[in-house]
Amino acid sequence: MTRIIGVIEIERVEPLEGRSVRMTLTDGSVVIRDLTDLVRAGGVFEPLETDDELFRRVYVDYGTLVWPGGLDIAPETLIWDGPYPTDEARRRPEPFLRPQLPR
Repeated sequence: MTRIIGVIEIERVEPLEGRSVRMTLTDGSVVIRDLTDLVRAGGVFEPLETDDELFRRVYVDYGTLVWPGGLDIAPETLIWDGPYPTDEARRRPEPFLRPQLPR
């Protein structure tokens, strides 16, 4: 896999209780995210909401989270778009590090 220098990606993932994951990013940050609302959206994500074993089979591919069957969630949604953690040790990368579209 080719990495683009300066782009923050997800490097490792560990499933936690319920529908939460601990993600280690390429800059060393650790983000804990509850994905309940994302997988509750239904459609292709319905199996992730209802199947505990499937949810726990999460892995990292090309800098984002992926599940068997080709299910994935955009890394920018996982890293920056969730609720702000109340615990400073679980904070996300600074907003200025978020990828921006060219102008």
